[in-house]
Amino acid sequence: MNEPKNIAIVGATGAVGVEMLQCLEQRNFPVKSLTLLASARSAGKRTVFRGEEIEIQELTHDSFDGIEIALFSAGGGISKEFAPSAAKAGAVVIDNSSAFRMDEDVPLVVPEINGAAALDAPRGIIANPNCSTIITLMALAPLHQAFGLKSVIASTYQAVSGSGAQGILELEGQMTALATGQPVETKVYQHQIAYNVIPEVDAFTDNGYTKEELKMLHEGRKILGLPELRVSCTCVRVPVLRSHSISVTAQFDQDVSVEAARAAYEGKPGVAVRDSPAERLYPVPLDTTGTDDCLVGRLRKNLVFNNALDLWVVGDQVRKGAALNAVQIAELL
Repeated sequence: MNEPKNIAIVGATGAVGVEMLQCLEQRNFPVKSLTLLASARSAGKRTVFRGEEIEIQELTHDSFDGIEIALFSAGGGISKEFAPSAAKAGAVVIDNSSAFRMDEDVPLVVPEINGAAALDAPRGIIANPNCSTIITLMALAPLHQAFGLKSVIASTYQAVSGSGAQGILELEGQMTALATGQPVETKVYQHQIAYNVIPEVDAFTDNGYTKEELKMLHEGRKILGLPELRVSCTCVRVPVLRSHSISVTAQFDQDVSVEAARAAYEGKPGVAVRDSPAERLYPVPLDTTGTDDCLVGRLRKNLVFNNALDLWVVGDQVRKGAALNAVQIAELL
């Protein structure tokens, strides 16, 4: 961390790219030079980093000469095409897309959980997990360390910003249309999202689960090193601007009490307990928006399964679910 690095951000004009820039500045990352890359239509625009204007450049395969760390957040197609070029040029790629997550030679890293994995990247690429997976595992990893995780049943409540800026615009536009008696337009989602919830995030697969739901299974197994972990997940889009919430039932090898679970979180970075039913104290999306920590509440013994807990976890999916996690990986490097 003491030696300044030559950094590139691919997708610098997107929501996560902008958040990456903010994280680098707020966390005082040692930047020697900063290259901001985006599509041809964004080239020439300017943004400010640490008081200096930086011009955004068009992404090409020759953009990575001298770059030491490249943060990618421009979608899977861009990552598949350009990440190998960045790695070939000598950069370590930290990729926020799903392109390389399940590649055996690409570590899938949440620094608080399996940070050491980032130091062994034979392809020069490190993958950022899915946002809901990160937030959920931030709540489950301390419990796994203490009691041994066996299975997970989860339901996610995912903000529209998970669909990018267009998701936010669609929700806001529909709210305005309904308030003024205008027709409601749906482009991003299959159904109206205003005053509604939609149990469809990403494409459906042959077994009836969506790709988003299966990420919780496959990515959770890889990150925790639990190839037999059982996971069932339902992902739901909700009319919230930012921060995802997840309802989790987790079963463990050992008996677990609420008191022991709360104690398991003590001293763990990046996660905090906010749980006092008598005071109506529990996490909500607005509590985590723009912040680093994931918050856990509604801890209680499950009434169906042995050795099981129910809990509720909330985190900012643009920040810890994407940009912050990538910058933390860069800090490990």
